[in-house]
Amino acid sequence: MTVNQSRLVEEFLELVQVDSAPKDERLMADALLTKLKELGFDAYEDDTGSKIGGNAGNVIGFLEGDPDRPALLFCAHMDRVSPGYGIKPRVEEGTIRSDGTTILAADDVAGVCAIFEGIRAIREKNIPHGRIEVLFTVAEEGGLYGAKNLDITPFKARAGFFLDSSGPVGTIIVQAPAQKGIKVKIHGKSAHAGVAPEEGINAIVVAANAISSMKLGRIDHETTANIGVISGGSATNIVPDLVEMKGEARSRNSASLEAQTAHMVEAIEAACAKFGAKADIEVTDSYSGFHLQPDDFVVQLALKAVNHIGLEPIQQGTGGGSDANIINAYGIPSVVLGMGYENIHSTAESISIDQLTKAAQLVAAVIEVNS
Repeated sequence: MTVNQSRLVEEFLELVQVDSAPKDERLMADALLTKLKELGFDAYEDDTGSKIGGNAGNVIGFLEGDPDRPALLFCAHMDRVSPGYGIKPRVEEGTIRSDGTTILAADDVAGVCAIFEGIRAIREKNIPHGRIEVLFTVAEEGGLYGAKNLDITPFKARAGFFLDSSGPVGTIIVQAPAQKGIKVKIHGKSAHAGVAPEEGINAIVVAANAISSMKLGRIDHETTANIGVISGGSATNIVPDLVEMKGEARSRNSASLEAQTAHMVEAIEAACAKFGAKADIEVTDSYSGFHLQPDDFVVQLALKAVNHIGLEPIQQGTGGGSDANIINAYGIPSVVLGMGYENIHSTAESISIDQLTKAAQLVAAVIEVNS
């Protein structure tokens, strides 16, 4: 399957220069709506923006086709991490990168462009296809909020393909973890740090004790944990009476996730008991995991498409969450596809034109071999 590489690269360079961020996707949403309609899609924007305090909703498009072929969903997200405004892309020896002051936003503009170019190739070659559904989400980087607020009712897809993973094109993510979020308020007792420190209970010390007793980082090959945010205290001469912490645990094994979460809660409770403090602990389910089987239709279709463009498929699990976690939970079996970008979420981010081209070819191949 051939695609128009020069058009693909031109569109990528165009879209990375459209400013976008979690809950600030207005310019990107407008651009993608126009492009979908130009491709013949029945396209619209949903009301997610108003629900999450953003300025744009998810962009959705449907293109009807042969009803005897299963409907397919393709998804990428519109937002990007910081620093993601004012991107100035450069093409150097077959690789696209930023000028070094910002990210490149290949995550996930590469996914967006691969979807557009793959569909264009199918349309221009008059290749028969089933119903094609496209979803461009908002606030993925901010917490999967676009997918979480999506009305799934209009979708008919039997399989979903999310172009949003590291690893070379040909990588198929078939398993991803569930995540639990942990929010904690540790209540100590304030006192004058110079006059009567013994009358206080230092909430920072309690938090430090709790964290130092936790198993964090890589727990096992399926499980990770982290305390990522901590704040507290107001002055050096006051024993701090409040510390707030935010953390997470995630695992592809539900028993391991429950055990790790319980361990973190117990560490906080034990530290509070040791120092006479109290804690408000909130544990929430951020998203569920998924584990697709080798004979699932979506996996078989992905394998067939990768082989169709002459690549060797790589099936694997991931430690990251994505919109696919949410859509799988909605009942549309979905894989995440490797895009070949490197050093994402950093100013060293890059993608080779070869990998970008292969990603677009893979989208076209998925549509072509679907029957």
